[in-house]
Amino acid sequence: MLLHSLRHTLQACKSALPSHCAVCKAWPSGAVCTPCLARFASPVPRCRTCALELTPFGSQGVSLDQCPDCRQRGSRLEACHAALTYAYPWAGLISRYKFSSDTGWTEFFAERLLRLPAARDLLGSLTLQDRLMPMPLATDRLRERGFNQAWEIAKALHAASRCRARLDPSLLLRVRSTRPQSQLKRQERLDNVKGAFAVEPLRADELRGVRVVLVDDVMTSGASLFSAAEALRQAGAGRVDALVLARTPPG
Repeated sequence: MLLHSLRHTLQACKSALPSHCAVCKAWPSGAVCTPCLARFASPVPRCRTCALELTPFGSQGVSLDQCPDCRQRGSRLEACHAALTYAYPWAGLISRYKFSSDTGWTEFFAERLLRLPAARDLLGSLTLQDRLMPMPLATDRLRERGFNQAWEIAKALHAASRCRARLDPSLLLRVRSTRPQSQLKRQERLDNVKGAFAVEPLRADELRGVRVVLVDDVMTSGASLFSAAEALRQAGAGRVDALVLARTPPG
C-alpha cells in the first residue's frame, strides 16, 4: 500500500505539469486537450437506467429516455449515468489507468463525471444517511493491480463534489471471483456475477431505507452493477443509482 501511495503521489505531481495531450499529442496541454474533449467527450443521449447510448427512432426522430431492453425488462438501478463511451480514445486510456497503475488519471476521470449535470444533481441530493460506494474488486485482481480504480474515482468524486453521503468501501462485498465480463456474452455475464456480491452481514441494518450510489469505471452489459444493486436492495436499500465513467457502445 505504501508503494501504491508513493506511485499515486508521483502520478499526481506529473499530471499537474504541462504535457502532451494523450490523444493528439498537442503541447502544451492538460491530460486531454480541449479540442479532443469536444470531439470525443461531448454528451450524448443515454438510457436513464443503464446509460446505454440511445439513437433516434420513429418518424419524428424522437428518442425516449430508456433503451428497449430496460423498457421491456426493467432495471435494478433507479438511474445510471455515464460520462464517456468506451471506445477510442477512452478505452485505451482507461486500460492504461487500470492495468499500468497510472493513477494520475483519477481526478481527470472524476471531473468527466462531474461535468454531467445529472451526476452533480445526484451527488448533491444525497443526505448524511446515504452511501457512496465503489464497486468492490475481487481479491486476486486487487492484489494484481494494487488498487481499486472504482474506489479511487469514488474518493475523487466525494471530495470534488462535497457530497454529504458517507463514502463506504466496505459495506458491499465481493464474495467470489468471477471471469472477466469482457470475455463473455450477455447471458453468460448475467450468470457469471449471480451471487457474486453480498452486504456485510453485521452492518446490513445500516442500509434500511437509505439511498446508495454505486461507482464503477466501465459498464459493459450492466450485469455486475445489477447484481450488486440486487444485493443492496435485498438488504433494505431504498434506492440504488450508479455513476460509471464509461459505457460500452450499442451493438
